[in-house]
Amino acid sequence: MLVRNLTRQTVLAERAAVADSSQTRRTGLLKHSSLEAGEGLWIVPCEGVHTFGMKFPIDVVFINKKRVVVKVRRNMVQRRIAFSLRAHSVLELPVGVIDQSGTEPGDQLELVRS
Repeated sequence: MLVRNLTRQTVLAERAAVADSSQTRRTGLLKHSSLEAGEGLWIVPCEGVHTFGMKFPIDVVFINKKRVVVKVRRNMVQRRIAFSLRAHSVLELPVGVIDQSGTEPGDQLELVRS
């Protein structure tokens, strides 16, 4: 899946996987050893994530049903929890993508399945 920030005209992920079943949402990135540049994971539906058992830190973008960013969490390291009751889904990305893309709450995202 391609994820673009329409507000900033930047790309957050070129190859984001989708976790949209109970099993894939529960597993998330726990079995991964890293996320490469351009990769990500879109978890839908989802209001919160944790990094217990994760092997690497991530950037996290919380998105509402209209694909508007409601919250960002940079460099979420191991053993942390983040959530947003206004979120409908969460995008997990390599550390630095939020800053590189300039993504902020209020930005409009576009998610295109490939």
